[in-house]
Amino acid sequence: MRPNDLLPAWLWARSFGKIRIGAKCRIELGAILDISEGGRIVAGTKCRIRRGAMLIPFGGFIKIGDDFSLNPYSVLYGQGGLTIGNDVRIAAGCVIIPSNHIFDDVNKPIRMQKISKLGVTIEDDVWIGANVTVLDGAHIAKGCVIAAGAVVRGRTEPYGVYGGVPAKLIKMRGQ
Repeated sequence: MRPNDLLPAWLWARSFGKIRIGAKCRIELGAILDISEGGRIVAGTKCRIRRGAMLIPFGGFIKIGDDFSLNPYSVLYGQGGLTIGNDVRIAAGCVIIPSNHIFDDVNKPIRMQKISKLGVTIEDDVWIGANVTVLDGAHIAKGCVIAAGAVVRGRTEPYGVYGGVPAKLIKMRGQ
């Protein structure tokens, strides 16, 4: 018996144990979990990853809690580390990037300069609307709602509703 019977045998064999998926998870045909450049992906129980979604750790990690959903054509990178809590919903077309290019030296091509890897944290009970971009160093607090099309950087307040570019507090949930 394989250590993780929820993965197809070929995927488990190719992942060398670097992809771990919890019970009652559903990964639709056409979703991509790519560890070809190293790293690991861990998902809790009752997760749903829709077709066209991509999880690519790029040598880092993507750690997902329980009762998570990732909708089509969203991309989660893990180079600087991506931690997602429980009961998180991510709509279609979102991009979460826990790293960033440094480009201060004009005498060097950007591709040859360093990369920041601050990571991204998304706490429990968060809803991220369609086409949101979450940048390196972002920390989305418990209970937040991020409006469609927003760009998140920095920290949010618990139970805040954020929107815009860059995302700003619009109101607090429950008010």
